[in-house]
Amino acid sequence: MPVDMLYQGQSTNNSLFEKLLAVNFDVGALRPYIGNDGKSYITQNVHGEPKAVRTNADATLTKEAWKQFDTSIMRAARQRLRAVADVRAAGLTYGIPNGMGTTVLEYQKTSDINDAHISMDGLVLGSNDRPIFQSAFLPLPIIHKDFQFSAREVATSRRTGAPLDTTMGELAGRKVGEMTEKLLLGRGGTYAFGGGSLYGMTNFTSRISYTMTDPTDSSWTPQLHLDEVLAMRTLAQDYKHYGPFVLYYATKWDKYLDNDFSAGKGSITLRARLKMIEGISDVRTLDYLDTSSSTYNVVMLEMDPLTIRLVIGMEVVTLEWETMGGLLKNYKVMCIIVPQLRADIDGNTGIVHGSI
Repeated sequence: MPVDMLYQGQSTNNSLFEKLLAVNFDVGALRPYIGNDGKSYITQNVHGEPKAVRTNADATLTKEAWKQFDTSIMRAARQRLRAVADVRAAGLTYGIPNGMGTTVLEYQKTSDINDAHISMDGLVLGSNDRPIFQSAFLPLPIIHKDFQFSAREVATSRRTGAPLDTTMGELAGRKVGEMTEKLLLGRGGTYAFGGGSLYGMTNFTSRISYTMTDPTDSSWTPQLHLDEVLAMRTLAQDYKHYGPFVLYYATKWDKYLDNDFSAGKGSITLRARLKMIEGISDVRTLDYLDTSSSTYNVVMLEMDPLTIRLVIGMEVVTLEWETMGGLLKNYKVMCIIVPQLRADIDGNTGIVHGSI
């Protein structure tokens, strides 16, 4: 899965971005469609309003075909992407207007200040302290995946009236969605640019690490695991983070989480018992949290904007352009959706990573 940047107004890899530079990053210019009159149009942002504009570019799809393409690709991009969906649902997002024209987000890390004073008349002079601010930077790379149709495939579609097969687009959309999820989990590697780096929940340098007992060990019991989760919550509280938390588990945990918490008729599952902990809002399994070398990961994530948010510069979109004299129609599914894992200036965060 390629991840590209624009640097000093130039593309670092793909000529597609040169086309976007020429239209001030308006992605609508690379989504031409066939109008009812058989002519080609694009939708451009004019003073904040979408407007249909005639274009000389050869369009391949009708407006309805674009909608069908977009629907299938967006559906594929969102399949089983639980962590990204959870963060979105919690409202922990930060939008970047014209994200294509912004390569780095600058933000501030802050320190805490002293406690408030208590007095009867409010005249006692308190310490006039100020928080300490420290600048930090977050790269905003583009996540993208390409697919293609030949001019002959397009011609056949037009002659027969059969829509183009959306399978390749769906696969591309799924790969883009998977990468956004993997970046959030720390399974997409780190990405450095402009003085900052992208991290996920399992490779964030400020995360709180905790060693858990291997569930395959003979000493492991559901009660022992419950005690370890309580210890993880205590660690987060020691770092001044109090929830609400979501517990995320790698898939190898499922057979233990969904088994009885204790022997005996009417027992609840371990998963249900963990949900009863104060401050734990949910217990969920994630597809990409385990690797071949680390299969029993657990992450306790505080759903708070001071701990995590998704920075969104561009939602998933599909662009079109042609090469080979028009014989090849190229498509690119792309987005700017990156995680921002946050810690204060002292390194305090609400992310606890448990591993064996």
